[in-house]
Amino acid sequence: MRPTRRGWTALAVIAFSVAMSLRYGPRALDAVVTPLAVVLVAATVAAIRLDPPGVQRQPIADGPVGASRTVTIVLESDRSVPVTIRDAAGDGVAVVDEGGSGTGRDAFFTETALESGETRVEYELSLLERGVHEVGPLSVIVQDTFGLVARRFEYGAGDGTRGRVNVYPRPISLRGDGVREFRALVESAGGAPGVATSQADRDEFDHLREYRRGDSLRDVHWKSAAKRPDDELVVTEYATPTHDDAVTIAVDFEHGSADELATAAASVIEYLLESELRVGLQLGADSDRCYQPDAGREHRLTLLRSLSVLEADDRSHRPPETDANADADVLVVADDEGTRVVVDGRTIPFQRLVDIDDVQRSTLRSAGGTDTIVEGIRSRSGSGVVG
Repeated sequence: MRPTRRGWTALAVIAFSVAMSLRYGPRALDAVVTPLAVVLVAATVAAIRLDPPGVQRQPIADGPVGASRTVTIVLESDRSVPVTIRDAAGDGVAVVDEGGSGTGRDAFFTETALESGETRVEYELSLLERGVHEVGPLSVIVQDTFGLVARRFEYGAGDGTRGRVNVYPRPISLRGDGVREFRALVESAGGAPGVATSQADRDEFDHLREYRRGDSLRDVHWKSAAKRPDDELVVTEYATPTHDDAVTIAVDFEHGSADELATAAASVIEYLLESELRVGLQLGADSDRCYQPDAGREHRLTLLRSLSVLEADDRSHRPPETDANADADVLVVADDEGTRVVVDGRTIPFQRLVDIDDVQRSTLRSAGGTDTIVEGIRSRSGSGVVG
């Protein structure tokens, strides 16, 4: 508890009045000091009796690097009081400056009045870096009715009022010249383990038709599609259609390459899900780090969230020859040799799968993470398919 600026002014007036009264007589003391002293005492007692406002923080929606999310805090009070609110932003996030420009601030600050009942306070939070980040602690400074004495209440030290936000890598659209080759390799890899993959294992051929959204990429007839002048895909129809649409992705990376790996894996996941495939993800041999092939918005978010906490010191990801990665259909690798995608023993540099302009646009939305991807793509990735 401490005096406000107005309270310090009142104390200065009292001190000056006492000094004047000692020189010129006590009548000035009665006229000025006594009323101010009574008000200060009443303000101090009122501040002591103030109950801490109730605080409820709404969940913060997860989002990709470079996005912004709304932080909502609900404060409850049994009376109308002026307050000053400060909410700290943790590492990897920042409070958006007014007007939405700049890199943001490390704390939200506002002066307002709590009404009797509930008062909602909102601000925008910029998601700067991949990871799970905390928001808080929160401090609320409550003043007495006269604005002379302020009392600070702290929230967040083990009381469950801190917020958390999961920032996952922002996927980059796969629109490079290597995408068609990547699709062909995924098709030839055979999808999920244990499913018949050779042409002889399929049912009898019926006819070719144009590709329709929702068709499995395994049924695309790549040779016929390559001969078409309009580059439209054609699909093989069988007497009994096949429905093997599951693809499992695994990852392998070295220290310092986690952000590059996460962005590349997120991009591959997004592409395969948009291609109407069921996608699984292996982040090690532990069952709680393996996600079975599935589709849909919630499954997409589950996979992307799992990449937000991917760290290079987790040795369960390596080496691919000896762990669960060996059973995956697609292996995403990031190390000193660059970022690349391996399918059925064949390697495609990640540079060939993306459009550099898309990477640069993604970088402009992010203050960190994706910059490393740009440099990695430009300086370390090769070109062509390596056997």
